[in-house]
Amino acid sequence: MTFQASPLSGDKPEQYAQLVDQARGLLAGERDRVANAANLSSLVAHALPALNWAGFYFFDGRELVVGPFQGQPACVRIPLDKGVCGAAASTRQTQRVADVHAFPGHIACDAASRSEVVVPLLRGEELIGVFDLDSPELDRFDEHDQRGLEALAQVFVESLA
Repeated sequence: MTFQASPLSGDKPEQYAQLVDQARGLLAGERDRVANAANLSSLVAHALPALNWAGFYFFDGRELVVGPFQGQPACVRIPLDKGVCGAAASTRQTQRVADVHAFPGHIACDAASRSEVVVPLLRGEELIGVFDLDSPELDRFDEHDQRGLEALAQVFVESLA
């Protein structure tokens, strides 16, 4: 496989559209979730500014278990009733947190993280896991980031079908 990531240009929605196209190309023809999660984590971590963690947690039927990621070592297991990842998994809704220290029950895997966005990975009603991004900047993620990351998460889920 030959893949070349291209620099992103334009405003945030345009950049995310380009990143979604790159993700589709990168994951095309591969169905292994670990391989695709590893490549997508790397693509996003290198493409987006001001991130200190980008990766996946997979649902094992009981809790979230760390999957491929880019960043500092992470918490291995997260109960569904703990932290931003647990909230996204249990509510099945994206969690965008401007200040993680103000989030009740936040799990500080990396003390440098200040804001976070977590997108649940759903195939119909089935919870596959979550796509998690952290930033050392307060309020790093806006509605454009949320929509773009939700689109990237959908590309990942579709790659597993």
